[in-house]
Amino acid sequence: RTEFSLKEIMSSGGAEDDIPQAERKTVTDFCYLLDKSKQLFNGLRDLPQYGQKQWQSYFGRTFDVYTKLWKFQQQHRQVLDNRYGLKRWQIGEIASKIGQLYYHYYLRTSETSYLNEAFSFYSAIRQRSYYSQVNKEDRPELVVKKLRYYARFIVVCLLLNKMDVVKDLVKELSDEIEDYTHRFNTEDQVEWNLVLQEVAAFIEADPVMVLNDDNTIVITSNRLSETGAPLLEQGMIVGQLALADALIIGNCNNQVKFSELTIDMFRMLQALEREPMNLASQMNKPGMQESTEKPARRENPHKYLLYKPTFSQLYTFLAASFKELPANSVLLIYLSATGVFPSGRSDSEGPYDFGGVLTNSNRDIINGDAIHKRNQSYKEMHCLHPGDLYPFTRKPLFIIVDSSNSVAYKNFTNLFGQPLVCLLSPTAYPKALQDQSQRGSLFTLFLNNPLMAFLFVSGLSSMRRGLWEKCQDYLRKINRDIAQLLTHSRSIDQSFLQFFGDEFLRLLLTRFIFCSATMRMHKIFRETRNYPESYPQLPRDETVENPHLQKHILELASILDVRNVFLENTLDDY
Repeated sequence: RTEFSLKEIMSSGGAEDDIPQAERKTVTDFCYLLDKSKQLFNGLRDLPQYGQKQWQSYFGRTFDVYTKLWKFQQQHRQVLDNRYGLKRWQIGEIASKIGQLYYHYYLRTSETSYLNEAFSFYSAIRQRSYYSQVNKEDRPELVVKKLRYYARFIVVCLLLNKMDVVKDLVKELSDEIEDYTHRFNTEDQVEWNLVLQEVAAFIEADPVMVLNDDNTIVITSNRLSETGAPLLEQGMIVGQLALADALIIGNCNNQVKFSELTIDMFRMLQALEREPMNLASQMNKPGMQESTEKPARRENPHKYLLYKPTFSQLYTFLAASFKELPANSVLLIYLSATGVFPSGRSDSEGPYDFGGVLTNSNRDIINGDAIHKRNQSYKEMHCLHPGDLYPFTRKPLFIIVDSSNSVAYKNFTNLFGQPLVCLLSPTAYPKALQDQSQRGSLFTLFLNNPLMAFLFVSGLSSMRRGLWEKCQDYLRKINRDIAQLLTHSRSIDQSFLQFFGDEFLRLLLTRFIFCSATMRMHKIFRETRNYPESYPQLPRDETVENPHLQKHILELASILDVRNVFLENTLDDY
């Protein structure tokens, strides 16, 4: 048991009557706040995970109680020490819960500032050694609380790109796990060692290291910065749509993951966020804005992160996003998933005849699967087909598919005349390119960190910081030129331009064109399936095969001394 009854607490401090009334009230109030906070915290699990409104008032109340509890134990620490027997790990538990609240607030709002708040509470636990005495108590469940705290802290640090802290935490967690399994002969040793392996693989997923002069690794952030997206120039005619919501779906069979984030999901979520601001300057408490104030413009589009969802889970979240999408807004769907190919031959060429990407199958549908295998005329059940997305094209939809069957989504039809774009990954990469798929897809890497992807396909695995920054500057110039190519094109589909007014989508589109142009010029990318595609198709001569852009790519290759990797006279080769 982690808590004592009030009677036990009081009697353990000496004769009950000796305790002054004020101190007795302090302990009673603390027990009340502690119980209330636990009750509210446990209730968070029952809130629906989708829909953006229902949860806010409940979160606000939970924050309120935890804020009171935290201040209360600070103000009355001495009395609680003497009369309640408050232990440091119990203070750590409260701080850990507040860290979790901020992290979940980030997941629900996509506001990166809340990650900083979670980080500060988790850091305080470590700096003040709140959990240091846990190992002296003969209670394995307390040690598990400590291990879980480490795992949660690591997730927050990964999301904030604090890789140096992550490395320290992994070392500490490793020692803690060793001590835990040595002292208690537990069954969860294998699970905890798996946690360590997962985070180690996650940290090493980037294929290229950027180094300082002293050979320490430079931490690069790939969130949108002030200078990130190419600016719209005078006279560019683009739509006024804004990206409001995104579903980021990960269902690759053997990709590096930590917690419920695959490396592809991790990269894409950062491509849809701005650099975090300091929260203190913005507001006092989440969900607690005065109704008279206008809420600040939301910095980031709202996101749902779905790891290996079933079809019904995916559809439920998709429908919730669609329903709550504000006017003049865009819904983005990012699918990083194993390809599902049609099992039988079909005479027709409809939106359910090309397969799609994998959705998770609940084990309870095994019988259905068996029937399905016997009859080749049925469609794949655990698969998101292009046709499944048709109902949602009634509103502006921006789709990114990173899969071995991404081309299934090339056979889209725009039924309702709303802006609609699909960016589709290559379906295969050249054999000569070392297989990196476990460490994340090359296509998604181009959308998240185009320079790192460019270095990787050029055969480079490390680089000095000065040269990296010089290349980043040059890449910004390339992005500006791509933006001009798009907006000046005579034959481009209007959908691309309607999405081009939003900074996040503008950056994704320019990176997509850079990726496509790079692959088309690369000597070992020679098959059509090695190139990204899009729906609607882009006019090649004005975008991905534009001579002006090709010249830029060769210049970037020259700066890096890798020009020999690319074809010089690409136009002659088509």
